[in-house]
This record gives sequence, structure tokens and C-alpha cells, in this order.
Amino acid sequence: MKIVIEFYRTRDADDAHAVVGRETREAVDLDDAIGIARLLAQALDMPQRPDAMMITDAEGTTIYTGALDA
Repeated sequence: MKIVIEFYRTRDADDAHAVVGRETREAVDLDDAIGIARLLAQALDMPQRPDAMMITDAEGTTIYTGALDA
């Protein structure tokens, strides 16, 4: 399945989100998509280190959101 992964930073004061990276990939299932996202979070050159991610399907439906390990 085609997925879009958004990496973002959150601000504790008001839970605002700032997207710092976005990638489109192919994944077999949700577990594969999460694994791909975690690897990309470490490998991509982003302007800031993301603290969370959101994965959507090809239609833009959110299929996963979660925090990234520090």
C-alpha cells in the first residue's frame, strides 16, 4: 500500500505541530509502515529532530500517529 509519513515536532504549551519532513513509500501492512517510518526518522536529514509521526494512506486517511523514541 502507498503511505505518506509526516514527521513533526510538537509544542507542549498548546500541542501545536510543525512538520519537519514528509516521505511517500510503499508498505506491506501497518507494521511495515511503522518500521519504515522509524528507520526514516533516524536516516533523513531534517531541519529538526522529529518527536512524533503520522502515517496516512493514499487517500489521506490517518492510519497511525505516535511519538518517536528520543
